[in-house]
Amino acid sequence: MSDDRDLIGPSLEEQLVSACRTAVGDSLRSITYFTPDAYEQVYLRSDLEADADLAASVEHEAAGFRTQMAYADSELGNYQYTLRVFENGFVTRVIDGERGVFVTTDGITVLRSKEVTEAIRSTLRAAAMAD
Repeated sequence: MSDDRDLIGPSLEEQLVSACRTAVGDSLRSITYFTPDAYEQVYLRSDLEADADLAASVEHEAAGFRTQMAYADSELGNYQYTLRVFENGFVTRVIDGERGVFVTTDGITVLRSKEVTEAIRSTLRAAAMAD
């Protein structure tokens, strides 16, 4: 998995930041866009250090591409998103086709998590239609 500073264009980057900020406000910490082979951190809140082991996090979240297929015929329905709860924050991951986004936040409710998920998925699909 490689860090690719030009993985997405500036328009999609701006749309993702706007969608996420609208959904979760100032609790947004970071946004990372990824594919099965590469990733790009598109937003990092100014009060945070850029020293996290992002590559390891992306590797773990990219496993969701396989998980999504594993649940394809589940009686639970289609995969929607993943919410991870940590001591100091939350990770919400959305995968749509061959690309995904995960956002980190200070705090988030299940309702806000669903809202940011819908905003991300809508943004990704609109960008795919424009391609």
